[in-house]
Amino acid sequence: MRTKSGVKLGIALPQGFPDGNIDMDLIRRFSIRAEALEYSDLWVSDQVIGKLPILEVTTQLAYVAALTSKIRIGTSVIVSNLRQPVQLAKSLSSLDNLSGGRLNVGLGLGTTTKAYSAFGLDPEHRVSRFIEGIGVMKALWTQSSVDFKGTFTQLEGISMEPKPVQKPHPPLWFGARVQDSMRRAVKYGDGWMGAGSGTNEDYMREIGELKVILAAEGRDPATFPMSKRVYFAIDSDEARGMERLRTWIGSYYGNPDLANKWAIVGSASVIAEKLAELVEAGATHLMLNPVFDEIEHLEIIAEEIAPLI
Repeated sequence: MRTKSGVKLGIALPQGFPDGNIDMDLIRRFSIRAEALEYSDLWVSDQVIGKLPILEVTTQLAYVAALTSKIRIGTSVIVSNLRQPVQLAKSLSSLDNLSGGRLNVGLGLGTTTKAYSAFGLDPEHRVSRFIEGIGVMKALWTQSSVDFKGTFTQLEGISMEPKPVQKPHPPLWFGARVQDSMRRAVKYGDGWMGAGSGTNEDYMREIGELKVILAAEGRDPATFPMSKRVYFAIDSDEARGMERLRTWIGSYYGNPDLANKWAIVGSASVIAEKLAELVEAGATHLMLNPVFDEIEHLEIIAEEIAPLI
């Protein structure tokens, strides 16, 4: 898909169904059409526990990988502390093989430790657990036999096959909003995605800080994708579009008022104008997230918005 600026456009797969029914036919049609329209990538969110019906991320992407052959797939983001790192390394390596090397792995620390007790985890030392888990996965993906003596994981002569198709491993994109987490993204990762729970103004500040960190670490911004998730609705009736967004965001996040703070609503030209602001700030990738009339949004983005940004 061509854009005026060259920014890459990814899109969120339909996920989270407030009526309680997983629409597999919609997921299938959306995946196939997104590839035909030449979107850069398809993304899923991670929510293991909660009242809203949401498929597990690697399971859903394995299904999508079988439906497609070219479009990349990604997780945005897996809260990796809630996964055992050896098992997660195996799942992601398997998914990279199933997709023929099309996987982007988005990882994040998460904003709260509220769910830790459900997973038998101590909420203390969550940053060190996160960093160690990344080290475990990278070792299993790149070494034939792993010896690893960590605080949370100890491995002695452990092997894991198959290795990922992508070498040395699938690209790691980090979700990060504060400077410490941005430094981790630059140190351990291969790309960054700003949160959907942030405004354009938030993103402009964050990407400015990230660029400073990249320069300090000697990383080339041209080889470090900088993205943002954008919740949006294309609707000439802005009040109607916002109300539909409020229904979905209220179901997913538990607070419909967040839609008014985060989301972009309006005509295709209004949406394009707001997205262009992100590109002008330095975004090289955007992950667009419609939450209703998904197929219609897919088409309008390709036909009317992409040529303007």
